[in-house]
Amino acid sequence: MSKMEEILVIGVNTRPVVESAFRLGYRVYSAGYYCTADFKHYTERRCILRERSGESCGRFHENFSQEKLLEAASDFIERADGIIPLTGAPPLPGEKVLGNSRVDHVEDKYRLYRRIRNSYPTPETHLISDPAEAMEIVAAGEKKYIAKPVSGAGGFGVTEFREGDGEFLLQEYIEGVPVSASVLSTGEDAITVLTSRQIIDRGVPGFEGQFVYAGNMTPGPSGEIEDLASDLILDLSLRGSNGVDLIMRDSELYVIEVNPRIQGTFECAEASLGINMVDAHIRACMGELIEKPDPVSYAVKRILYAPARCRVGEIKTMGVHDLPVPGTIIEEGEPLLTVLASHNSMEAAENLASNICSRVKKELHYLRCPPPRPQGV
Repeated sequence: MSKMEEILVIGVNTRPVVESAFRLGYRVYSAGYYCTADFKHYTERRCILRERSGESCGRFHENFSQEKLLEAASDFIERADGIIPLTGAPPLPGEKVLGNSRVDHVEDKYRLYRRIRNSYPTPETHLISDPAEAMEIVAAGEKKYIAKPVSGAGGFGVTEFREGDGEFLLQEYIEGVPVSASVLSTGEDAITVLTSRQIIDRGVPGFEGQFVYAGNMTPGPSGEIEDLASDLILDLSLRGSNGVDLIMRDSELYVIEVNPRIQGTFECAEASLGINMVDAHIRACMGELIEKPDPVSYAVKRILYAPARCRVGEIKTMGVHDLPVPGTIIEEGEPLLTVLASHNSMEAAENLASNICSRVKKELHYLRCPPPRPQGV
């Protein structure tokens, strides 16, 4: 790939990665689902959701599609020298992708399980198309199980197993601490630059009981997790910045999923390590690993989901990102905004993040009227 000057960032929420690419001096294009009010450091952007004062933002799972994202990005794909795909990105021209263009072997969770089950500790997993089969497996032993989609992200659709229909995964439920590892890989060498503890919210309205991703705390545990994650990313032939999600039960680690792209820990990694993660990602894609940096602070990311249907005013609280356009209506259970806090102790960072979340919730105007028609493009 020749010298890059123009980069396209494409995915559900592109803001943090676009801002970091912009700081590196690239001309940046963005194609995403959200275009939040604080999204300012970009050259050109396209969004599926158009937020308007007094109107509902609707439901993400009803409005989003990869086809819409590809349509929004069509001319950007032609113009960009390189493309950074994020969560939700459609298949893209492989020669321009900065990262992994072929990810079916990772995103299909059952294929991933079959590939790694003999080499890495991972929960027992079954591909189910007949609910009766699932009931037989559950009844045959004393293990707990969860049901999850064959592909997907963010923990949506992951629930304790009761009964289900259609095709899904039945996976042994491992009780423990959800953790993740951020790995930089050239395809030949890899290094885990940061680990985190994941924040899981099982009480998001409308998604009660599901294991919804709601943020991270960094840095997390060190040691075996770092070596395991680096080895796994190399075995899967992945490049750039990739994530490994695990459950830590006492001293045991279990691989749950692999994220073959820049992860949700991106902002925490930049805050904790004091580096530009887009720079580290691109260097790895080009065959150069950065030296592993020592953490300089503790960081907490919290994704707030709307506790009820609400109208959002102008929020000026420090540490708040992905701000909705003032006056827009956010439906119950939809992503509301992101809180970021860092400090020289984890306890102080957690307290700061919690205080910011409390302050934001007090500023929301809760609505009881029936929802209007969702607005999208």
